[in-house]
Amino acid sequence: MDAPPAPLETDASILSFAEATSTSRTVNGVRLHAVTAGDADDPLVVLLHGFPEFWYAWREQIEPLVEAGYRVVVPDQRGYNLSEKPQDVRAYQLRDLSRDIVDLIASEGRETAHVVGHDWGGAVGWDLALRYPDVVDRLAIINAPHPVAFRQQLASNPEQLRRSWYVLAFQLPWLPEGLCRVGDFRLLERALRETASPGTFAEAELAHYRRAWGREGALTGMLNWYRALARYPPDAPRDPLEQPTVVVWGEEDEALVPELGLASVQFCERGRLERLPETSHWVPHEEPERTTDLLLDHLR
Repeated sequence: MDAPPAPLETDASILSFAEATSTSRTVNGVRLHAVTAGDADDPLVVLLHGFPEFWYAWREQIEPLVEAGYRVVVPDQRGYNLSEKPQDVRAYQLRDLSRDIVDLIASEGRETAHVVGHDWGGAVGWDLALRYPDVVDRLAIINAPHPVAFRQQLASNPEQLRRSWYVLAFQLPWLPEGLCRVGDFRLLERALRETASPGTFAEAELAHYRRAWGREGALTGMLNWYRALARYPPDAPRDPLEQPTVVVWGEEDEALVPELGLASVQFCERGRLERLPETSHWVPHEEPERTTDLLLDHLR
């Protein structure tokens, strides 16, 4: 009788880039899994994923950044994949998510790093740069609005309010988790496939995502990011960002109006906007080479 297939892994072993390894770091009281690569003495770049992904979202950028001379650290943020998943919604306040990254940078023996974030990873990047400005050297944000710009759009733009309906739905207890599990995570799979250009997410890649979503406590941990945002609004400073910042904006984003790209850059003293008119929310997946080139140009 044939042996059952081995479960899919979701650590660094799924990469063809042999230099990348998985590590476990206890930071800010939680254990984070992270994929690391590159010389420990090279400039540090931290890549932050969003919902409903995990470190794997940045797989196309890791090797090129290392080859360009950077040390790369890509965590599973708390609640995701192989990282610890606190049960209390309070544990997912943005200030704690940012503190995780401060301590992660310190665990590399560094005081500063370049920070790159997409989606919720971008929200952490904004908060980190505002709350701990001395820790962020250069900031790159992909389809994640500056918090003030987002609040302004919610208050003045009915279209943005309509697009944010799912945030309210995620506030419900238990039901969102149950719906996400139906049909082997069909809802989450559709959230990726049906809001991206056709063919962006291959079945082999989605198999890794399903494995990550299926880990005990992962769905609740992921959704608790949204619940904590509503229950414990962020209190970071709202001063203009001083760090050199690039905002990359896929303008076919179904969840965020295109006006948010320009509105976000206006809160940066040294910011620039890179518009991608025919690209969806999933910029690193649809345009991996373009994403890498923009990051390398900005970090240099």
